Amino acid sequence: QVQLVESGGGLVLAGGSLRLSCAASRSIFSYTMGWYRQAPGKERELVAEISNNGNTNYVDSVKGRFTIDRDNAKNTVYLQMNSLKPEDTAVYYCSARFIGLRVWGQGTLVTVSS
Repeated sequence: QVQLVESGGGLVLAGGSLRLSCAASRSIFSYTMGWYRQAPGKERELVAEISNNGNTNYVDSVKGRFTIDRDNAKNTVYLQMNSLKPEDTAVYYCSARFIGLRVWGQGTLVTVSS
């Protein structure tokens, strides 16, 4: 079973940028990879997803600001986050999905201050 480790979270001012990385323990070639987030007191939500053939999907609130990308040779998925807003503050989780199996990373905290 693939294992996922996120990195790149931190504290940033509103309007700033962060790039999250998700490193997998083995090949992600066949997986749909995603980034989810969970803010305090809220449910976990999908932020962005990229299929094994490169198709992407974003939640409306991040369209035009966030970009998901994958490097299968490095077994890594990225989330470039620009024009960050305080409401983007959350723990961000990486996800790998293949048929009925979903694996989660441990999460990385992103805090956007105003």
